[in-house]
Amino acid sequence: MEQPASGAESADSADDAVEALDRPLPEGVRRRVVALVSDAFGALTVGELPAQLRQYARFTPSRRAKFAGNAMAAALEGDAVFRRRIGERLALAQPELAAALEAGAPPAAADPLDVAAAAYVLRPVGWVKLVAAAGEEAQRADAERIDEENRRELERLREELGQIRSQARSDTERLRAELDAARKETDSLHRKLRSALSDVKRGEAALRRHRAETETARAEAAAQLSAAESESRRLKARLGEAEASVEAGRRAAREGRSVEDMRLRLLLDTVLDAARGLRRELALPPSSIRPADSVDAVEPSRMSPKDIAARALSDTDPALLDQLLALPQAHLIVDGYNVTKTGYPQMPLEKQRLRLLGGLSVLAAQTGAEMTCVFDGAELAVPVLLAPPRGVRVLFSKAGVTADELIRQLARAEPPGRPVVVVSTDREVADGVAKAGARPVASALLLKRLSRV
Repeated sequence: MEQPASGAESADSADDAVEALDRPLPEGVRRRVVALVSDAFGALTVGELPAQLRQYARFTPSRRAKFAGNAMAAALEGDAVFRRRIGERLALAQPELAAALEAGAPPAAADPLDVAAAAYVLRPVGWVKLVAAAGEEAQRADAERIDEENRRELERLREELGQIRSQARSDTERLRAELDAARKETDSLHRKLRSALSDVKRGEAALRRHRAETETARAEAAAQLSAAESESRRLKARLGEAEASVEAGRRAAREGRSVEDMRLRLLLDTVLDAARGLRRELALPPSSIRPADSVDAVEPSRMSPKDIAARALSDTDPALLDQLLALPQAHLIVDGYNVTKTGYPQMPLEKQRLRLLGGLSVLAAQTGAEMTCVFDGAELAVPVLLAPPRGVRVLFSKAGVTADELIRQLARAEPPGRPVVVVSTDREVADGVAKAGARPVASALLLKRLSRV
């Protein structure tokens, strides 16, 4: 609990009521007052401090001056007891200054701001005048300091202005000299530019002539290159054929027999099977040689097995295909995409192939004939992944070879006399295989036959 104010404290309050500042405390004096209070603050107990300042009791003097300056100034002005306690600490710290202020004769050598701050805290008689005088003195000192700084700044600016003017004169003279040199150089450049323009015009004319000659040379080179590429492709094709022939010869040599032997053997099997089939077809009894058979005479031409199978049937009857495939050693060659695009063109190519190969597999199982289905593979980027069905050989043409050409090669590879049936609506294919001895039939005929599978 704080003690009641004594008589001296009441006198202080009466003096404060008589003497009071009629203007705000000068800023310099206020800073010194806050510094005095902050220094004396630490010597007081928490109970001796006003309530609003107790939270700053553990702060350092510098932190108190920074964060609690306004609060300390307000407490010093409004709390006489707090001001008296600060004054006591000040009197102990600076006894000579405190005694001089109480006597009304502050030291002449003392800092006016220190005198004003101490007078504001101790409140001796005439303290208002001391504070006001200190404020005026501080303002006068600040004004003198500012005037001195302004004077020095003015002198510095005058010196800089003189240097700038001198530099400007020298720069002006230098720029004039440079301008004269630039004018002379410009005149020289103009003359050079006119000469260069003339050279450019002559160069452009020469360039146009050179471009015309270059275009002519390029056209000739392109023609020569095209001819060379055509000749190169022809030579490559001949080389490929030669290599294929050599490889076939090597293969035949390794197997110990030639391609001709294979063709003759297949033809012999065909003739034997045809003879047996013809005997069954005509129901001929066993015959022996008669004496009349030795007489030399002209006999009528006989029907071939192919004519016998085709008699009494039209080219659009599916039974014709059954009779052709029933011939001994018959070989059916199918133009794959020609058939699928005739029968079901709306389906994707993959499903077209699968549907056709499925029907051919069943047909092969029913007839026992050899079957080969050819697809055009010249435009394929990679080989087609496909598992050929049982009884059907599936071939794709190589790059640069069409399916039509591959079908003609297959027909030419068969020996004369073997029954070979080629299914294609393409007129060129039909004519080509017919020259090789094969029997062409339309794609619609195979589609009708497969529809019964």
